[in-house]
Amino acid sequence: MEIVIASHSVHKIKEFRDMFKIFKHIDVSSLLNYPQYSLPEETGNSFKENAIQKAVDAALVLNKWVLADDSGLVVPSLNGEPGIFSRRYAGNEATDAENRQKLLAKMLEFQNEKRSCYFECCLALASPEGLQKVVFGTCEGVIINEERGRNGFGYDSLFIKSEYDKTFAEIEESTKNRISHRRKAFEMLNSTFETIL
Repeated sequence: MEIVIASHSVHKIKEFRDMFKIFKHIDVSSLLNYPQYSLPEETGNSFKENAIQKAVDAALVLNKWVLADDSGLVVPSLNGEPGIFSRRYAGNEATDAENRQKLLAKMLEFQNEKRSCYFECCLALASPEGLQKVVFGTCEGVIINEERGRNGFGYDSLFIKSEYDKTFAEIEESTKNRISHRRKAFEMLNSTFETIL
């Protein structure tokens, strides 16, 4: 059984491939395997709306089971920014580094609990017949004052998970993949993967 990860991000695809290893009956591909297909423009007002839009569209067009992710960093002190705009916080063509620098600049005045934040992930699973399931996962922590670490991507070098002392960019990839918001959401689909697919 094939399932398509609705992403072009090599980081996300690798993370999902690692999670799917326990399901020997599922072959994992991604949009890198379907260069003729383009995801619809994200027009939703929430992670849920965007994830569903991507999953349903890709499943219909590709005639495959599809798992779509929409996720990002939420900082309550910034009224939820960067939120659904995490990937393009500093502009549509912004790099991860530019997004991080914008976030650091906006948080200069914040200290202690004002630097609290969380990663949120919404996963939408769709078949060619339509949406099948939607799940969520979160990972709470704080934003530090400067970047630390060489691993990860996005805001990982600024994020320290609660009860940890290293950023997501400093800890082992295998550890991050075990405790991340994406993993928490994925685990809520385990029974579905075992029975439906």
